[in-house]
Amino acid sequence: TPLISLDFIVENGQGEILLGQRLNRPAQGYWFVPGGRVCKDETLEAAFARLTQAELGVRLPLAAGTFYGVWQHFYDDNFSGEDFSTHYIVLGFRLRVAESDLRLPDAQHGSYRWLTPEQLLASDNVHENSRAYFSPDAPAVGL
Repeated sequence: TPLISLDFIVENGQGEILLGQRLNRPAQGYWFVPGGRVCKDETLEAAFARLTQAELGVRLPLAAGTFYGVWQHFYDDNFSGEDFSTHYIVLGFRLRVAESDLRLPDAQHGSYRWLTPEQLLASDNVHENSRAYFSPDAPAVGL
């Protein structure tokens, strides 16, 4: 069964994108945009507020984001191991924030960095699913 998740394409005032180095599966060890799963019976508005708090350290309303599109992410592993694959339907949202407003937590990411779209597209350490948000060769589903 596919999971629904939100990814946040967070841009600072210099046009750089926030990436965190993932501590957990899937995509463990890769640089990835912040985001997370929508829980069962959770509204999109509630998920957005919860996930921005958990991933960025600041609770933001859905209206703070600009809907960017729908993507599909496929992984050979899952949060608990390699015994089954994972399929996400991802709703991407762009956010413009001041770096000083963020309180980046360390539960999901070991470290953070800001890269220009050109830098992240050129980096093999940035996961392909995060690079896809900036690649003309990997457009959003059906858009």
